[in-house]
Order: sequence, then structure tokens, then C-alpha cells
Amino acid sequence: MLDSQAWPEQALPLTGFTVAVTAARRREELQALLEQRGARVIAAPALRLVPLADKAELLAATKDCITVPPDVVVATTGVGFRGWMEAADGWGIAEDLLAALSGVEVLARGPKARGAVRAAGLAEDWSPPSESSSGVLEHLLRRNLTGVRIAVQLHGEPLPDFLDILRAAGADVVAVPVYRWVLPRDVGALERLVDLVAVRGLDAVVFTSAPAVASLLAMAGRRGCLTAFLDALRGHVLPVCVGPVTAAPLERQRVATIQPARSRMGALVREVVAQLPSYRSRTLLVDGHQLELRGHCAVLDGRQVTLAPAPCAVLRALADQPGRVLSRQDLLPALPGGGSDEHAVEMAVTRLRVGLGDPRLVQTVVKRGYRLACDMTY
Repeated sequence: MLDSQAWPEQALPLTGFTVAVTAARRREELQALLEQRGARVIAAPALRLVPLADKAELLAATKDCITVPPDVVVATTGVGFRGWMEAADGWGIAEDLLAALSGVEVLARGPKARGAVRAAGLAEDWSPPSESSSGVLEHLLRRNLTGVRIAVQLHGEPLPDFLDILRAAGADVVAVPVYRWVLPRDVGALERLVDLVAVRGLDAVVFTSAPAVASLLAMAGRRGCLTAFLDALRGHVLPVCVGPVTAAPLERQRVATIQPARSRMGALVREVVAQLPSYRSRTLLVDGHQLELRGHCAVLDGRQVTLAPAPCAVLRALADQPGRVLSRQDLLPALPGGGSDEHAVEMAVTRLRVGLGDPRLVQTVVKRGYRLACDMTY
């Protein structure tokens, strides 16, 4: 697909960029915020929420809290905390649980968790302004946790980084699992997203939970493209995480992430706006023309050119080494999927020249390859 149109005089900051959203909750809100800033958004929920099929572990954790009441309770989600109370009521031990939690310090991660705590007849003592697990963790780590008993209502996964850090600080941690995350019923969108990242077919992926990160990594492994997936996130597709707990599974894979100073959705979007254009755009002077690369499109003298993945990949590879001659063999790995033969490079170059509208911008150097007719980069 090749398309061109006049570039708006005041383009939105994310115009030309493709951003993937993996969130299950508040997906529409996050997508709208990114689209309002000009991004093309691919929505691929990585997970869905289901109740625990076997509540034996939850029952054991509940009885543990009744027998030896915790010093601190962490409510991470509204639906999870309500589910805990409802399960205890179903077992006929809700009054015993509430009695054990009365007078206990209650930390609520966000407003929905606060509402569930209050609905149970308890009162929260503190909530992080960031409404994030990392904010709760930072708050707890400011004190001496040696011997402090902390019950943590989980929100769909074991939260290994959160719990392990507390345990390493000396806390006695009781994990309270209420529900779990599983793959969406239709995994088609998730599979397409993994493939797009692996072939570097988009500009950024936004993560709002550690389970979503784990889900994408697992899917990449199942599809046999984990190495390509991780390589793309290490230098071509910008990974943006809402906070350090979310980023931890990527950091363990040596993938550096971008995170906002505050773990809020608005701050997350602002970080994408601040970081993505500098990460995935550059401007060159090519044969007297101003050429700007912005994600999946190019802007030539104010004219927007939307390119198909193969010609866009060739243009970006040539722009990464402005003025240098790259052989067909050099350009082959840049093609989505690595390309099949050198003829695919020739076809991509032909389509690129058609899209740019001036074949002189991409020069053929006989028996050597191709180069951008670059004057300078700025």
C-alpha cells in the first residue's frame, strides 16, 4: 500500500507512528488518548480475567490470615478484594476474616480497591498517588519490614517481583490469589501483534501490567519467534511500561524499557509522546529535498507518504546509514521476515521510488547496491 497526502501544517505529535496496546482493562481509554495524539493504534488484549477454578489456595490463605492476622493488608484491585470477601462469605468465615483484619493497616492500590475495602466495612490507611503496585512497594520499603506480616491480594498472577522484594526485605508474606489471567478466547489479534513486533512492523508497544508482558513473551515462544521478538524490542520497537513492576519481565530478558515518572495512564501517554518521535524519526536532506521518517510513513517536503512494510523497511535501513551504499544482501535482513531472495529487495526499492515520487532519491550504484542521495542529516 502506497499513499500520499498533504502533511497537516501542525501535525499531531504521534502522527505517522503505529502503537500497540495490550491492556485488557481500560483499553478503550488508552487507545483513545493515543489516537487523539495522532497515533495509529493496534489493540490486542493479551489477557482476560477468570475466577479461580480451584479455590483451595484462596481458602488456605484466608484461614492463614484468620489464624495469624497480618500487620498489613494490600488490596490491589476492587474486583479482587470483593471476590475475596465474597468467597469468605460463601465459606461462612467472612465475620472471622473481617475481625482478623479490623485494626490492620490497609493499603489500597487505587480508587476501585479503596471502594471495595470500604464496602467490606474496613478503612484504608493509605493509597499511592500513582495508583500502582510499584507505589505501594516503595511505600512499604521505607520501613523496616523484618518480621512484618503482609497479606497481598493478588490481581491475576503471582506478582513474583513484588512478593520476592518484600520477602527479601524480611517480611512474612501471605499471597491471596482470587482470580487469574488467561489468554483471550480469540488469540488471533495477539498472534498478529507478536508477529508484527518480530518483523519490526510497528513503532511501540505499551504495557500496563506484568501479566500482559508475560503473555506476549509466552506467545512469542509458542510461535517460534522469541529471539526476533526480543531483538526488535531491544532496538527497533519501543517498549513502554507503566512502571517497574510491569517492566520487570522484560528487564529480566535484557530489554530496556521506557517508564513514566508516575505510574498513571495520562503520564504513560505523555511519555510515549515525549520519547517515540525522537526514537523512531529522523530528518535528512536528500537531493535537495527534506525527508523525514516517522514510524510507518515518510514526509517529503511536507507531503506525507505512507509506505507498505517492505519499502518502509528499506528506506529506514538506507536512512540509518545515509549516503552509504548497501547491497541487496545487506538490505535483505531489513525486510519483514528477513525476505526470501534479493529480488524482494529490488521490488521493495521499486515500490519505494514510486511512493516517494522521485526515483533520484534512491540511487542505484551499478554492481554494488543502493544509497540515499543524502546531503546531510539533522
